[in-house]
Amino acid sequence: MILALDTSATVAVAVVDGDHVVASRSEFAPRGHAELLSSLVREAMREAGVAGADLEGIVVGTGPAPFTGLRVGLVTARTLAFAWGVPAHGVCSLDALGAAHGDVTVVADARRKEVYWARYRDGRRMEGPEVGTPESVAAPGAVVGRGALLYPEAFPGAVGGDPDPAWLARVARERLASGETELPLEPMYLRRPDVHGVPGA
Repeated sequence: MILALDTSATVAVAVVDGDHVVASRSEFAPRGHAELLSSLVREAMREAGVAGADLEGIVVGTGPAPFTGLRVGLVTARTLAFAWGVPAHGVCSLDALGAAHGDVTVVADARRKEVYWARYRDGRRMEGPEVGTPESVAAPGAVVGRGALLYPEAFPGAVGGDPDPAWLARVARERLASGETELPLEPMYLRRPDVHGVPGA
């Protein structure tokens, strides 16, 4: 039984038992990640009928994504893992879409008229993640992701989508089963945060 969550695009939570999604919640919210995530975790776990002691671990998306929203997800995962005494594992958020769609370029909104992107073959990441202008991304095949829909000229025929926490859990489980001993919770920002502090402070 795994609690999986992601705050790279939507605020999304899933309670997963093997390949079965027991409960899930998601909401697109550019602001208020902290309050919303806590509420969605409570709702999903209540629906699933599980407590922290019932979990085998927590999986969280590590981005890439803007600084504030991503930090909320990672801090929440670490806090809950510590409180419940379970391991926490990090997975690149784009990997959820890549694993779900197979041969695809995944594109997410990076703001500032840029996108985050990664390229996949058979669901495995072959290139990226990187950040750049939409025009700089070579995407010869299928393109998936909410960010691609913002730039139809660069990504004609793209299909929208956000990282599904259930797929994050599946990716984490496969990697651990293949012998990876640690899936770090290091955030993928790919660039400096928008706010750097007050000069001289």
